[in-house]
Amino acid sequence: MHRTKHLGWGTDTHLYRTAANFTGEFSSRLRSPGPRVLKQNRGNGGQGVWKVELVSELAGNASVVRVLHAQRGSKPEEMPLAEFMARCGAYFASDGCVVDQPFQPRLPEGMIRCYMGVDKVVGFGHQLIKALIPPPPEGPDSPAAQPGPRIMHGADADQFQALREKMEAEWTPQMMEVLGIDATSLPIIWDADFLYGPRTSSGEDSYVLCEINVSSVFAIPDQAPAAIARLALRRLHSGRER
Repeated sequence: MHRTKHLGWGTDTHLYRTAANFTGEFSSRLRSPGPRVLKQNRGNGGQGVWKVELVSELAGNASVVRVLHAQRGSKPEEMPLAEFMARCGAYFASDGCVVDQPFQPRLPEGMIRCYMGVDKVVGFGHQLIKALIPPPPEGPDSPAAQPGPRIMHGADADQFQALREKMEAEWTPQMMEVLGIDATSLPIIWDADFLYGPRTSSGEDSYVLCEINVSSVFAIPDQAPAAIARLALRRLHSGRER
């Protein structure tokens, strides 16, 4: 996400490789407009993903922040910034790191999972997620606080054709160039998760990358297995020809 932040799917993304970097740099980033989202390098189920916003600005890390963990059942908390950053110290163990991005206000409109077969889109999943959204008055365990189902769509779904075009024609080839990956090294099945970014001046949607998954990708849309099988067969044939 950090190395490809200059691509069309990127945003104001920063990377903290050490706890010292995080302690020295994060407080200044909080002064930018809007909340920030921090993500540990690896995790699942919202573990180590935080929405952080400045409540009162004092000297340095003495500022007070409001934080919300993405794990299900979490509630907003207010605490000194230094206390929160100390809580994040464990994310840097074993060469871990933390990614820092701006919070996307259109989060309540859902997350789009773009399922890829090598460098082609094979399907989409759209889900109304509740992570990083403050729970309703009924509480974080109430039915209203639970995420909706992931609604699966084929690659030809009308509402996602602009995203498909960008993934196939622009962003995936650009990612491959930046990361030094050729088509034969791309997984047969992987996915990229997007949030809706700001609308363009003409009212069109933009998209912000929030995660790429290469393992634990299933379940996939019903329309995807046939395309994946064809791609796998093509790769087997090309391997035999070499």
